[in-house]
Amino acid sequence: MKNSTIAAIATPPGSGGIGVIKISGPGSLPIADAIFKRTHSNSNHLSDQTSLQRNESPVSFKSHMLYYGHIVNPDNGRMIDEVLLTSMKAPRTYTREDVVEIQSHAGSVGLRAIMELVLRQGARLAEPGEFTKRAFLNGRIDLTQAEAVIDVINAKTDTALNMAATQLNGQMKAGIESMRNWLTEILAEIEAAIDFPDDVGEIVDVKKTIRVIQQGVVQPLNDLIKQYDSASILRDGIKLSVVGRPNVGKSSLLNRLVQKDRAIVTSIPGTTRDLIEETFNINGIPIVITDTAGLHETNDPIEVIGINKAHESIENADLILFMIDCSHPLTPADRQIYEKYQNRKMILIINKIDLIKDGAEFEIPAAWKTATTVRISVLYDIGINDLKDRIEHLALNGIEYNLEALIIPNIRHKLALEESLKALSAATQAISENRPLELIALDIKEAIDRLGDIIGVNVREDVIDQIFSRFCIGK
Repeated sequence: MKNSTIAAIATPPGSGGIGVIKISGPGSLPIADAIFKRTHSNSNHLSDQTSLQRNESPVSFKSHMLYYGHIVNPDNGRMIDEVLLTSMKAPRTYTREDVVEIQSHAGSVGLRAIMELVLRQGARLAEPGEFTKRAFLNGRIDLTQAEAVIDVINAKTDTALNMAATQLNGQMKAGIESMRNWLTEILAEIEAAIDFPDDVGEIVDVKKTIRVIQQGVVQPLNDLIKQYDSASILRDGIKLSVVGRPNVGKSSLLNRLVQKDRAIVTSIPGTTRDLIEETFNINGIPIVITDTAGLHETNDPIEVIGINKAHESIENADLILFMIDCSHPLTPADRQIYEKYQNRKMILIINKIDLIKDGAEFEIPAAWKTATTVRISVLYDIGINDLKDRIEHLALNGIEYNLEALIIPNIRHKLALEESLKALSAATQAISENRPLELIALDIKEAIDRLGDIIGVNVREDVIDQIFSRFCIGK
């Protein structure tokens, strides 16, 4: 990997103002030298070929300078595009390798043409996340910061972005390293006591050691795990599934919540045949909402497929929005849906209350009255804010979180934290019971190693590959 040069289109596909191609590795500057021709700043005629001058050698590029010129096919001299080129020399780059970024006009044909030139000059197409992977392997960032990059890219709310930015800034890394330093000092004392058994009492202060482990490591570990349990929802969000029989207003509700006409709405039952998924947020909580096909008995093969997909979506949902139409009596389909999902986390939504006559009351079965219930009119935007409040309440489920800390471990971190905590519990118990120091040392070493897994110290290669496979190509 260290001897290879990689390249990728770093901007999304499609037309736009700017398209960016990134190149990283020892061949970056020679490749740029081969395909880039500077334009004299005093030239007023960009089409005049005398205004294009080939660089003498790669060293003609100054680090962290922006150059104006053209990408030219070295085989035939044909100009591909007018560009800005940035050269950045190691180690002061994202990857700590020589890096070149080419800013061209954004268009799939032009970008592909430039990429083909770059690849023909010796670069290879970067794998997903390979630029960030090189930044990690070359020591510019730790593994938590690398994971924060993908969280920044995927952030759906300001809160999620702030959490990712905090981790990207290295606050989790600093906390983990601090705990590892405490444990490393303790391990050094224990290993010294093993080497000099006659002086154990002078080397290892049992009460102080337990106190340091508890205050310096165990308590911070518990705080991080609690923060995950409490606030991971702010990063990961929740999945809602809107269910009900046909024509009760499911698609209209999705459109109202996401504030755009995402789903087709008609008076014809069964309009929605496939899953429709959208994202919005409620007070900083990312919500992924899915509109499903109406659940009912049917012989229509297309509707059957849609209904089967609906059941799959419901099974994966964190919260079910079960909608009924109060302008008509309950149907057997309504009752079947409720009975099937009554043990799931659910909000019963009574829609179309605008069609109820003055003084009339829509009664639900007694068994349904234990469910969280909201009465709304999607058409007239009645009760929607109340519904959002109920969604937020059920999503958070009374949990508390510290937004000022904003250090929220992901599930990989949490598992490593729990394993480290388990090892420390065994170590402190062994210390208090005066067990052999060799066993205590093994437990302390285990705790240090599991914390090291979080920041990428001696982490397994398959774990690294799995993390970076989640990235897009070009990052």
